[in-house]
Amino acid sequence: MTTAGTHEFTVTDSELLIESPILAVRKDTLIMPGGTSSTREIVEHFGAVAVVAFDGERIALVRQYRHCVQERLWELPAGLLDIADEDALVGAQRELLEEAGLEAGQWSVLTDLITSPGFCDEAVRVYLARDLTQSERPEAQGNEEADMTMEWFPLTQARDMIFNGEIANSIAIAGILAADAVIPGRVEA
Repeated sequence: MTTAGTHEFTVTDSELLIESPILAVRKDTLIMPGGTSSTREIVEHFGAVAVVAFDGERIALVRQYRHCVQERLWELPAGLLDIADEDALVGAQRELLEEAGLEAGQWSVLTDLITSPGFCDEAVRVYLARDLTQSERPEAQGNEEADMTMEWFPLTQARDMIFNGEIANSIAIAGILAADAVIPGRVEA
């Protein structure tokens, strides 16, 4: 018998169930504590980046339609790392320009998170971008980004929007709360 927290979960079989352009689903069979086997379905994801763009007082939030929940959600500028071997910082810079029409002179990592580890391997790196300049936002080509809006909010208001239910996106929640601790210097990122 093994001590709790020390079992090696060995994968004995893995089967690809679905493959699509931005994700895949596989079924792994693994050995559980006690020697039995069990299956787990896993959503494979490219990974993503998000950006807390801070102008010294406010952060940029985008409002985007999300069909899975059939709502427009307040979110950080963010996107998939779907270009082969793309560096996360380069992806964050691209997304900030595409979604908010902004470029930044100063970048730092705020936090890394795994969005839903019970069934998905999506990992997201959230950056803090400062020293912002307005740039021309590339024209969206017929996808939901064509309907996206961007607004500025004081950081404290964005934090309050989390607690009153106006911001429900987990990546935005993590990024805003991290920024709310890092920017005033209570925590060092």
